[in-house]
Amino acid sequence: MPHIKIQNLLTIGLPWLISVVLAHHPVLSYLIAFSGSWFIFYYTLFSPWKYTNRDETPGLQIMRPIVLIQLIFAGFMCCTSIFYFADHLGYKYFESVKGNFTISSQTFLIAKSQQIALLAHIGLVTGIQYQTKALLQKYQCTMPLAPLLTRLYFISFLCTLILDHYPSCLQIKYYLLHLSACCVSYLFVSGILHRKLRQAIPAGIALGLQLLNASLSGYKENLLVSLLLIGLISFPYFRKTVLIFFLPLLYLVFYTLPTLTLMIRASSWKNHKPAKEVRQEALESLLSESEGTKISDNNWNFLTHRFSETEMFCQYIKAVPDQQPYYGFKILRNSFYALIPRTFWSQKPNTEKVSMERVYTCGAVNRLSAASAKTRPVTDAYLSGGATIVFLAMFFYGLIAQWLCNKAETIFGGYPLGCITIFNGFFQPLWRGNNWEFLINNIIYGFVLMLLLFHLLKHFQILQKLNDAKNPPDHPLL
Repeated sequence: MPHIKIQNLLTIGLPWLISVVLAHHPVLSYLIAFSGSWFIFYYTLFSPWKYTNRDETPGLQIMRPIVLIQLIFAGFMCCTSIFYFADHLGYKYFESVKGNFTISSQTFLIAKSQQIALLAHIGLVTGIQYQTKALLQKYQCTMPLAPLLTRLYFISFLCTLILDHYPSCLQIKYYLLHLSACCVSYLFVSGILHRKLRQAIPAGIALGLQLLNASLSGYKENLLVSLLLIGLISFPYFRKTVLIFFLPLLYLVFYTLPTLTLMIRASSWKNHKPAKEVRQEALESLLSESEGTKISDNNWNFLTHRFSETEMFCQYIKAVPDQQPYYGFKILRNSFYALIPRTFWSQKPNTEKVSMERVYTCGAVNRLSAASAKTRPVTDAYLSGGATIVFLAMFFYGLIAQWLCNKAETIFGGYPLGCITIFNGFFQPLWRGNNWEFLINNIIYGFVLMLLLFHLLKHFQILQKLNDAKNPPDHPLL
C-alpha cells in the first residue's frame, strides 16, 4: 500500500536526515550515516517490516535483489568506507599508528560522501520495494531442472570457447560465462543436497577448474564472484557449514588476494611466465613467514584504497560542482551512444576512453596512470546533478533490477530457474554496478539475450504457457 511505502521511506531515511543535520560534526555525522546502512539491512531483511515476501521462506529468497544486490552493492558502496575512515583517523586494522587526530577538510568530505552513499542505499531499497509483489507464474518448465541446467551449462560454455575467436562478440561471451557459472554452482549444491554423486562430482570438478582459472587470472572479482555464488546458493540448506567454513575461507581469500593478484600480474602479465610456475611462486610466497608483513600491508592498502572507493568519491565531490560543473545529461547521452554497435557506426568513440575522461578531468586518477578506475553508478549520478539525482537514479536502479527479476521468474517457471540462474546469470553486473555507459549497455543486451533464450526454450517446448489462472506446483528450489 502507498502509505506503508512512504512510512518505510521516512523510517529508513531518518539516519540520513540526522547525519545531514549534524554535518558540522563530521566524525559523528559519518558514524551515523555509516550506521544508517546497517539499520537499513536490519529493517529490510530481518525486522517485522522487512521487504521480503512474507509468504515464502526468507532463506529461499536470498538470490533476489532485496537480499543479493542490496548486500553486495550497498555493502560495497556504504560499508567498505569504514576502512578508509579508520585510516584517516590514524588506525591500521585495530592499532593506532599515527599521532593525535585533527579534523580537516578531508574529514568533512568523507562524511559527505557517506551521507550520499546512504542516500543511494535508501533509493535502492525503495525502488526494489516498489516492484516487490506476489508473482503470477505464466510459464512452467516441462523438463527436470538438473538436466536442463546441465545442457545450458555445456552449451553456454562451448559458446564462450567459440566466441574467444571473435573479439567483436566478447560482450556476449561474458553473459554466457556468468550464466554457465550460475548453472554449475546450482548443480553442485543440488547434487550435494540430494546426494547425487553423478551430478555433484562433475559439477564440483568444473567448479574447481573455474576457481583455479579465476585465481590465476590476476583479477580479484572473478574469484570472489565464484565463491559468493556457491556460498549464497548453499546458505539456506547448509547454514552451519557456510558460517563455520565458508566465511573463514572468504576472510582468508580477502586477506591474501591483494598480494596474490599483484604477484600474478607481475609474473604472468609482465614476465609472461607459464601458469604452473606462477602458481608455484605465488603459493610459496603466501606460505613464507617473511612475507607476513608484506601481505598485511598489501591487504590494508587494498581495503583502504581499492576495496573502498571513498577516496576517489571524495575527489569527485571536491571537484564537482566547485571546480567542474555538473555533467547534466552528458553521461546519460554517452550511455545511449554506447548502445549503437560499431558495425553501424564505424567512427563510434571508444566507450572506455569516453568514460575515463571524467575520471581524469575530476582528478580521481592521473592521466599517466595505467589504472582503469571507472566510476560507479552512484558517482555518475552525483556527477550528473548532485544528491537529488543520486536518490532518483538509485531508485530506478532498484526498480529496474526487481522488475527484471520479476520478469525472469514469471517467464522461466519460477524462482529456481528464473531468478537464481537466468536473472543472476544475465544481469550479474547489477550486483556491484558499473559506470552508466557500460551498465545500461549490460542491462539492454542482457534483456535481449534473456528474451532470446526464453523464445528458444519455448520453441523446443521446454517452457509451456499456463492456461489456467492458478499456479502449478513450482520446481523444488534444489
